[in-house]
Amino acid sequence: MSIRPPFSAGLAVIALAVTATLAGWGGVAPSLDFGESDAEASERSRGPAASDFVPASFGEGAALASPSSPVPPTVARLQYGGGGDWYANPSSLPNLLEAIRTRTGIPVAAREGVVTPLDPALPDYPLVHMTGHGNVAFNAEERDGLRSYLEGGGFLHADDNYGMDEAFRREMERLYPDRPMVELPPEHPIFSAFYEFPEGLPKIHEHDGMPPQAFGIFHEGRLMVLYTYETDLGNGWEDPEVHDNPENVREEALRMGVNIFVYALSQKAP
Repeated sequence: MSIRPPFSAGLAVIALAVTATLAGWGGVAPSLDFGESDAEASERSRGPAASDFVPASFGEGAALASPSSPVPPTVARLQYGGGGDWYANPSSLPNLLEAIRTRTGIPVAAREGVVTPLDPALPDYPLVHMTGHGNVAFNAEERDGLRSYLEGGGFLHADDNYGMDEAFRREMERLYPDRPMVELPPEHPIFSAFYEFPEGLPKIHEHDGMPPQAFGIFHEGRLMVLYTYETDLGNGWEDPEVHDNPENVREEALRMGVNIFVYALSQKAP
């Protein structure tokens, strides 16, 4: 699977912006008005649960980006099987996208998309995010779809929301039995892609009181799967009143999220 517009077109432009220290997108971030009401956007989505997430510019029937009508890049939430709550932390990604837009100048969409592993729109997204508290399960066809997306230049960020660890590790072993997840050292570029994290992944939510860890799966030297464990970045991205995180902790979570997005966009597709 090769990455197609708007992913590939947006990647080239974003890479240029990254080279220029992301000072802005031509100096002015374009309007993010999708020209549809919430009801119309919901009708364009795939499935009743997904309708709360899918931005109006994405979904079945959405035209691919062209130079005259670019689709703003955004994050996609992965809808997976197995019974886990893939929809957890509903306010997290909109808040992260706002932080990306205001802090880097990258003109991301205001809302995330939702995709399944077999969604034809999967290659349109530079970053796919998954979270949850329970079971995760991919069938053989879904594993093929994810593998094609990742090896074609895509990036998956999985954030354990407490309870997903065992199932996620099992599914990654099935996806890449010959590529075990390896822990990323603090010197990895993802920890300095925009903000500096000299000690590596920040600790956001206590859970079991264990230190935060970041793991990765690589393809031809490129990080394509990032797994953040014992931190729960998504809790820190949520609205402040949801988890009552101290402001400095929430800031650390948002900064790390910005790093992940910038890093994913800066990676060259094969």
